[in-house]
Amino acid sequence: MYKLLIVDDESETRSSISNYFPWEDIGFEIVGQLENGRQALDFLSERQADVVLCDIHMPVLSGIDFAREIKDRKHPVMIVFFSGYREFEYAKQALSLGVKEYIVKPPKYKDLVSAFSSLKAELDEQAWRASAPSDPLDEEPEQSYNGKIISIVKHFVEDNFPHASLEEAAKLVHMNANYLSQFFKKNTGSSFSDYLLTVKMQKAKELLQDVRYRSYEVGSLVGYSNSRNFARTFKKYFGTTPRLYRNRKP
Repeated sequence: MYKLLIVDDESETRSSISNYFPWEDIGFEIVGQLENGRQALDFLSERQADVVLCDIHMPVLSGIDFAREIKDRKHPVMIVFFSGYREFEYAKQALSLGVKEYIVKPPKYKDLVSAFSSLKAELDEQAWRASAPSDPLDEEPEQSYNGKIISIVKHFVEDNFPHASLEEAAKLVHMNANYLSQFFKKNTGSSFSDYLLTVKMQKAKELLQDVRYRSYEVGSLVGYSNSRNFARTFKKYFGTTPRLYRNRKP
């Protein structure tokens, strides 16, 4: 079972979320119910949680500020926002802070199942990777080093794709930007810009399936300030426009 922490300043919401959804059926156990982000930070400094289901508007420390603290501390916990507010700016901030999902209150059963089934699959993969046996004799030191650098860069892109840049990635791994560009291409077969584009387009495709967001909002969420540029890039990548992709028949 993965550990879930619920954070909301409304006791009724905490209770209903905790008691009326079959968490154990999808692989989660509730390890705590807290009132604000400050309590959640204190909890995580002493105990473990794999996922935090967190309201945005809370006293003392809001969900946005909590997520920012988690990102700054490089804490591995996953965050899911849920809020009575369907506001574009919150969704945009959530993405920039690495929040995994954004669910509108009151949460629908299917939305919770979809979000947490996806998170469980990701957690399962992380657990498998961590437990997979490795033989140090099978791995050359240079290959191990290169792989770690590529992994760091890829995770940086996946967590910061709306505004990620080669220069920022290079600073992260203490390399010159031009050298990292060549290094990334040599070790992945793809350029940094192509990889960043792939991450953006896959996320855009995912967001377009959510009818809460208009096409131009999706473009902004994945880092395009100009909706026409987003539509042009999307069509070049997928062979169809964002609007046609959204309206396609299942």
